[in-house]
Amino acid sequence: MKTDVLVVGGGLAGTSAALFLAWHGVRVTLVEKHPGSSPHPRAVGFTARTGEMLRAAGIEDELPPSRMAKGFGIRRVRVESLAGKRFEETFWSPPAEQSPNGRTQAGGAQVEYSPSTGIGVAQDRMEPLLRDKARELGADIRMSTRMLEFSQDDAGVTAVVRGDGEPYEIRADYLVAADGHRSPVREALGITRGGRGYLHTSRSVLFRAPLDEYLRDGIGQFIVDGVGFLTTYGDGRWVLMLDDREYSEPELRQQIFRAIGRDDLDVEIITTGRWTISAAVADRFSRGRVFLAGDAAHTLPPSRGGFGANVGIEDAHNLAWKLAAVLNGESRPSLLDTYDAERRPVALLCHQQIFARDDGHNRDGEREDAPLLDNDAMHFGILYRSDAVLGAGPELPAAQRPEQWNGQPGTRAPHVWLAPGKSTLDLFGRGWVLVADHPQWEEASAELGIRCERLERLEPFGLSAKGASLVRPDGYIAWRAEDLPDDPADALKTAFRRSSAGTR
Repeated sequence: MKTDVLVVGGGLAGTSAALFLAWHGVRVTLVEKHPGSSPHPRAVGFTARTGEMLRAAGIEDELPPSRMAKGFGIRRVRVESLAGKRFEETFWSPPAEQSPNGRTQAGGAQVEYSPSTGIGVAQDRMEPLLRDKARELGADIRMSTRMLEFSQDDAGVTAVVRGDGEPYEIRADYLVAADGHRSPVREALGITRGGRGYLHTSRSVLFRAPLDEYLRDGIGQFIVDGVGFLTTYGDGRWVLMLDDREYSEPELRQQIFRAIGRDDLDVEIITTGRWTISAAVADRFSRGRVFLAGDAAHTLPPSRGGFGANVGIEDAHNLAWKLAAVLNGESRPSLLDTYDAERRPVALLCHQQIFARDDGHNRDGEREDAPLLDNDAMHFGILYRSDAVLGAGPELPAAQRPEQWNGQPGTRAPHVWLAPGKSTLDLFGRGWVLVADHPQWEEASAELGIRCERLERLEPFGLSAKGASLVRPDGYIAWRAEDLPDDPADALKTAFRRSSAGTR
């Protein structure tokens, strides 16, 4: 069979890739060796930036209500037990006075960063929602189907897969490997990795118990002295992380009761797990027509920054529009080189930030000597430097809060409310957009077939009344003219062709 893009792996990154590719009109086939999601929920807590991407794809409103919907700041405290004494709270990002999804400035003024909020849905419930939406958009999702081998040539990739019957071939123009931290595809490509490497191994027990009364103060993670790490999935399920050894069921119950601080509750043990915690980033995110995404590209230990699943979803979002542009002939294949240039530095920065903090992973090593960047900078203020961005020089920091960037090329376009329920971010996602408020820019964009959105408020984009910003399909700013140049049409045409690797 023939498809445009073959995605290998049906976790969050792979399913998101299928979703975003289908949303861009790409023929995409996904193969996943398991019949469904893991019975262990694993990740919980998706950032407002992930919420923005799902909002653009039309799925945000379909997500279930969330206990964590007012933000992504997950609080952690050391305790005697859940019901016992509470000691010091440990902070992930530098403490700051926060509004639900923005920052409180001096004098009480609010800076809102996003129209979306953090999503407190467990991974085993998020994945089926993404799969269903991807299928609705036309993606071919094949569960219980394993890729046995693959090869690539100058024209595409040939994979041999097997479901319930005999093996068969799939021919694709490109392959996205989202096949996990062990990634057979990455290994077959000979791509090596760097980073802290193996950290430790932990056991886990997933259980259900009526413990909502201990969540009323907004704390959701607990370091229990002498026991382990306890956290909630926000839906009645909890996970307790323990030292790596064998536990009988009576021993697991005893540990759960010790962590809770009482033994008079009905506790249902759902499943157990054994987890290898490591940190590694691939030395390259692509080779030929094959691209790595999610844990295949970067294995990052669980953190309150949400640098695992969320970063993988953003990989998929970044890659999808570029593959679509190349496949439909709008851009040259050189645009795909910017995927590694933009996303690998993000993974390296996340690795750095995890080990710049005391988040339970620095057991046998020193902290990274690096300035701490708060969640607002990491979620909303990452800077991309690549040939798809004009004007993002090496002198600029890797991340800042959005108001500090003020519309800098290489950063996500700023959120401003245009009307109740409508954000500037809702203008982006389908194609290239020029943001301006001058008729000459409107004429220039019409010549190129680029949609022009005339906004009266251009200050958040760092523009004068005669300036313009060119925004990519992923909502990132590719270029801007802070004022009106002598020849707006020529300036826009040059910027578009350079940043899009355009063929028109």
